[in-house]
Amino acid sequence: MLRLPAQITLSEARQVRDTLLSQIGAESGADLVLDASALTQVDSATLAVLLACRRQAQGRRWVVQGAPAQLGDLARLYGVEGLLGLQAPAAQSSAV
Repeated sequence: MLRLPAQITLSEARQVRDTLLSQIGAESGADLVLDASALTQVDSATLAVLLACRRQAQGRRWVVQGAPAQLGDLARLYGVEGLLGLQAPAAQSSAV
């Protein structure tokens, strides 16, 4: 499991992306699970980082667990929700 930091905004995006791409390349398993439960600050740069990581995953099963509502809202706004495999935290996913 790969863990996302608390913040992925424009100022952190390049470093976070490079770190995650390196970790994804080192992962030998078929499934990739990213833990987004620590994320508290996101913007469009977060989506760019996640999409770059998704490309690097090259067809492997991909899940982003614990995605905060703000990330889901942003992904829907940009029309990339289906590409990211977002799963909301348990408390949010039961809300209607």
